Amino acid sequence: MTGPARFLRQNCLTLAFGTAFLLTLVGQAFAGCAELNTVLTSADLHPLGCGEYVLTSDFLVDVTENWQSEFLQFFLFVFGTVWLVQRGSPESKPLGDIGRETDEKQKLGAYATPESPRSASAGGLRRSLYSNSLGIVMLLIFLLSWLAQSVTGVVTYNENQLRELQDPVGWSTYVVSAEFWNRTLQNWQSELLAVASMVILSVYLRQRGSPESKPVGAAHTATGVEG
Repeated sequence: MTGPARFLRQNCLTLAFGTAFLLTLVGQAFAGCAELNTVLTSADLHPLGCGEYVLTSDFLVDVTENWQSEFLQFFLFVFGTVWLVQRGSPESKPLGDIGRETDEKQKLGAYATPESPRSASAGGLRRSLYSNSLGIVMLLIFLLSWLAQSVTGVVTYNENQLRELQDPVGWSTYVVSAEFWNRTLQNWQSELLAVASMVILSVYLRQRGSPESKPVGAAHTATGVEG
């Protein structure tokens, strides 16, 4: 197998979902542009081109609103599964492994192997940060996208206020408003429901060949077992 073919095969999961992400983002841009232009035209305002639309707060608030809820989901799941378990779910650790686990099991410090990342065998702050790096990055992306949502959201909100000849509001007023929290909590509840559903449904249902499922013949009580 040649180099490019091997690369595609070894990274096809990321490449497939990354490509699907870009396609849906482009589709969202065209659909959102058409929707906004319908509103602008009905108000006797000049319509926008798609290139102009993707730089508007209308597009950016929708994008960042979705991103922050997704990364909140991943952050909570990454950190929550350290201490929380679900009997029979492949999304859970075995019931006896609750907590941060031993250095030996995590291959840290003296227990690191030649294949382990260098930070795993390092000490002090470097190892501590690396030991929590996945959750930290997910948290940072969530916070940054949530901040971006609030900034673009207040711009969009004030544009609507001005169209209706009402006073604009400041950022601090907007982030405690019903408008902001209605948009935010709509996304959060859907993401949390999706995670809870995946955790409990995978106890009793199977998908042959998927690492997100237990082997088809595994007992319902088997925990932390992947297919």
